[in-house]
Formats: sequence, structure tokens, C-alpha cells
Amino acid sequence: MSMIKITLKDGSIREVEKGISVYEVAKQISGRLAKEAIVGSVNGVTVDLSYKLDADCELNIFKFTDDEGAHAFRHTSSHIMAQAVKRLFPGTKLAIGPAIDNGFYYDFDTEHKFTPEDLEKIENEMKKIVKEALELKRFELPREEAIKFMAEKGEDYKVELINDLPEDSIISFYEQGDFVDLCAGCHVMSTKEIKSFKLLSLAGAYWRGDEKNKMLQRIYGTSFPKASLLEEYVTMLEEAKKRDHRKLGRELKLFALMEEGPGFPFFLPNGMVVKNKLLEYWREVHSKANYVEVETPIILNRKLWETSGHWFHYKDNMYTLLIDEEDYAIKPMNCPGGMLVYKTDLRSYKDFPMRVGEIGRVHRHELSGALHGLMRVRAFTQDDAHIFMLPEQIKDEIKNVCNLIDEVYRTFGFSYHVELSTRPEKSMGTDEEWALAEDSLRGALEELGLEYKLNEGDGAFYGPKIDFHLRDSIGRTWQCGTIQLDMQLPQRFELSYIGKDGEKHQPIVIHRVAFGSIERFLGILIEEFAGKFPAWLAPVQVKILSIADRHIEYAESVKKQLEAHGIRVQIDDRAEKIGYKIREAQLEKNPYMLILGDKDIENNAVSVRSRDLGELGGMALEAFAETLVKEIKERSLVSLFEKGEEV
Repeated sequence: MSMIKITLKDGSIREVEKGISVYEVAKQISGRLAKEAIVGSVNGVTVDLSYKLDADCELNIFKFTDDEGAHAFRHTSSHIMAQAVKRLFPGTKLAIGPAIDNGFYYDFDTEHKFTPEDLEKIENEMKKIVKEALELKRFELPREEAIKFMAEKGEDYKVELINDLPEDSIISFYEQGDFVDLCAGCHVMSTKEIKSFKLLSLAGAYWRGDEKNKMLQRIYGTSFPKASLLEEYVTMLEEAKKRDHRKLGRELKLFALMEEGPGFPFFLPNGMVVKNKLLEYWREVHSKANYVEVETPIILNRKLWETSGHWFHYKDNMYTLLIDEEDYAIKPMNCPGGMLVYKTDLRSYKDFPMRVGEIGRVHRHELSGALHGLMRVRAFTQDDAHIFMLPEQIKDEIKNVCNLIDEVYRTFGFSYHVELSTRPEKSMGTDEEWALAEDSLRGALEELGLEYKLNEGDGAFYGPKIDFHLRDSIGRTWQCGTIQLDMQLPQRFELSYIGKDGEKHQPIVIHRVAFGSIERFLGILIEEFAGKFPAWLAPVQVKILSIADRHIEYAESVKKQLEAHGIRVQIDDRAEKIGYKIREAQLEKNPYMLILGDKDIENNAVSVRSRDLGELGGMALEAFAETLVKEIKERSLVSLFEKGEEV
């Protein structure tokens, strides 16, 4: 019996029989692992559990809780959905059907127009396929045979995909019962493993995302290994619908999306209050951290974008124009302008670290189908900063940025996780430069005690990066903050400083954002708070409601006194019943209401109602104002009245 050695994730080594499958190894380790295993990886390459081991190797086994496991699980789910659609609607042609974050989709070309009722029929057919416990079998064909095989099935889109692969490619397929799909894999071993799933929505999608191509029909779904997990996810989606920032943005008069400017949001007065408060906070945090602020032009000439590389690698996403018979572009990012700011003066090593912030307006051409409220727009404000430094300062500056981003996210009550992405296959720079950069980022995270996920090969072409993924109150994650180490733009722009030796040297640059896009961050906040902004961010902090016309004069006096404290106040003095006014103010989600009647005038007091806590009763106006001012100043996420503060 021939034996091989496998090294597991924990570093332990096992001797197993040559030719054993990954699944059988999982079984030897523990019955539970075999039950939960979905795919494996051999020497870093993801493989099916049926894969046979024929040499010494490093082996990982992934469950649904691992990205690789969830991806394969949902990829299989998309195949099951496609098989169900082919059974129910013969003649349907298959396009692509990948796993995506939290789910999967498949694009179909069919004469039948899918309806929400069809989703239920497809789900029922999927349940039958799961019960059939069809084994997923991988097989390969040479390129020409693969083309013929798909052409005979009438799968034109698959033929096009194969034709785009290199001439010498071996093409892989997966078969389950009477269904075969072109697929690189990987998958679970049997359809019976996909126990809990739900089809969620329908959408149109151009073939290959190109508006010139045919519009296909896309079905989105999600799947989980347990019904309870699916139930939790569906509940989260329902909650997310209630919190949809586009709906709340309209209702709360924060911003408008108009057909005259798709992807170019209009900020209304209420929205500008919130946006300006975010920027005011940003400036305060950065001033404290010794950043200076600059502003660079929105339009710059082609020469600049050629120097930065954007003209050659990013032009399709840029808006270009002709000025005085010369090519210009509206900036898609602030970085090249930041490099020019650095070059306005002769720099010395004594100037470092040099922390330069910019709240810059950028424009990027996004496909119309990708636009989504404030989350995906064509014009947005980035809270950029560029830190110029010496190689020995990298680690400390990374730690400073991590601490600053942590402070920002804690202010809004967000938890987050961190991901470190390393050198991609195509990159610029020497091995030594990349080693220094990656070691510095890794060392900074470890010294801070920050746990992180490693994304091998997922860095930018010019340097490694750290990404911060926020987790909101209903469990969704959002990638916002990022720290990118760059040793390439300084080369392209010929940046230099005079070192201790009197010679010219090239600085290291950190690119970083905390909010990312102010617009997107505001969209996240609207959904996080369900429109119920904490008092410091609320467009109107106090709504004064007069019970009758005779109380209006007192309401005006109260308003003036609160405004003297810097509190944002509005009066509702309409000739409406007080119950109606309270309901209206509640819908506007104002943090506090002051309901003024005869007793309040008599006692020179106010009757306070909290948006979140209900009636707080009567209290002296000055006491109310002092507590609210403290709540605003502290940027508290909860009412200080709720905390039992003295009033």
C-alpha cells in the first residue's frame, strides 16, 4: 500500500493511502467534519471533495462558514436552479450562473417572461432535484469537442464563452442527472446537500454587461445548509427593505434622484445638514491627528492622467472633454492631484510624516444598471488623505490610520472586521519593495492586536492594502475604509525629498479613506439608523408643537432660546389637532418634540416627548436644553434622558 503525507491547516501531518479522496480524509479526521465539509484545497487550489490525492500536499477542508465553502454551496444552488428552469421551460438557453455574496443568480435567454409566480414553481422543481440526490460529476473535454458538445445542445452563450478561452484549454463540465453545465467548479458532492434555499427576485441583465447585447432574464436566490439560517437571512432582507435609504431619503427629504441626472444625486436641505455634520466631524478628527487639508481641481489635463496611468487603464470609467483643443478629464480619484500638491515645494525628511487630507468631488462612469441610490453613484465625495513618509515610518503611520478609522467607526456604533490583501499576479515594483510593504502592514495589524483575514494576491497593482468592513445592526457588511501602501505613484510623478545624507530620495505614500464615499456612508447610516439619526446628526433636533394659536408666541420664544444653544429647531404652528401633529413629527423621525400648552406657559416649562422613549413629561426649558446640548456635543448614539441624566 503506497502512502502519502498531507499537511493540514493546523500544521499537523497525516499519512494516508495514495488515491484517497478529500472527503475520505475529512471522514478520518472526524464524522462531524465529513458532514459539514463542502470543498477542499490542495496546495492552495480549491478542489471538490471527490478529488483524489496522489502526492504529498497541503490540504485544507472548507465548511459553509468559510468563503470557499459558501461559494461552492451557492454555485451548486445556481446549477440546481438552472436544471429546474430547463425542465419547466424547455428551450431556455443558459448564460452564466455564479455564486455571489450571500447568494447566487443565473441569466436565462427564453421566450417565456418570468413572473413572481414562476419563482414558486421553480423552487418546487428545485426541491424535487434535491430529493433526487443527484451526484455532481466533473468531466473534461478538449476545446473543439467542448464547442461541439455545447453547440449540439443549442447553448450559444456557452459556445461563445468557450471560444474566448485559450486555444489549448481543457474545458470542464459538471453533470447532475440529465443536466450538464460548462463550469470550472467547484461543487458539493450531491444535490441532496442543498437543503434550504429561496428565490428572491427577477431582474434584466445584458449579456456580458454590455448594453449593445441582448437583454437576458436574471433570477436571484440564496441558500443555506440550515433552515434556521435561511429564515434569519430572509428576516434580515425584510428589515433591510423597511430601512431602504432610497425610500427613507424621499420620505425624510434628504436627497432626490432625478432622470435629468442618473447617478448624480441632488442633496436637499435636510440631507445637506447631515452631510455637513459628517464633514464637520471628519475635519475635527483629522485636525486632532495633525492632518492639513487641501483642495485639488476637478478637471485636469490628459498629460496628468497619462502620468498616473489612468488614461490607459481607467479611461472607460472617466468623463473626458476637450478644452482649447486639448484632452482633459474630470477626476475619478484625488490621488494624482495630491501628488502635484506635494511637488509644489522642496521637501525634506524633516517634513515627514506629511499628512494631507482632501474632501474631493470625483466622477466615475458607472453602467446605468449598476446605479443604486447613494450606494453606487456617478458623482461622490471622497474623504481622501495621502501620507508621505520615510520607509521606517510606515508601521507607525499604518497604526495611526487604523486607530483613526477605529475612532470614526466607534462614533457611529459600527463593529468591523479587517482584511489584508497582498501582492497580485500583475504588479509593479521589486520583490524587496513588496516585502517591506507587506511586512509593515502585517506588523502594524499584529502590534495593534487586530485580527485580520488574509487575501493572498488581492492587493492593488501598486501595493498591498488593508480594508475595513463595517457590520451594521442587521448583520450586513460594507467595505468602507481602506489603507493602501503605494511605492509606484511617487515613481511615476518623480516625487522626492532631501534625506539626512543631503541626497534625493523617493517618499513612500499611504492612500487612505475612512468614510470612503460620503454619499455611500450616508446611505449606510440612513439604513443603520432606519432614518432615526442620533440627535447630533438629525436635520431637525427639536420639533415644537403648539396645541392652539394662543401658544404660538410662547413657541417662538422657546425656539429662540433653543437656537441660542445651537440647537436645530422647527415649529409646527398649523391649525391641526395635536395628535395629528405628533404623528407627523414621529414620521419625520425628529429626536425630540416639545408640546406646548397652557400649563407649560404657566410654569415656564416644556412637555417633552422623545421619538424613541415616548412621553418624558414636563421639565424646565433650560434643563432640557442643557441635557440635549450635552448629548449633541458628545455625539451620543442614545438619548441622555434614556441614560437617566439629570434634567
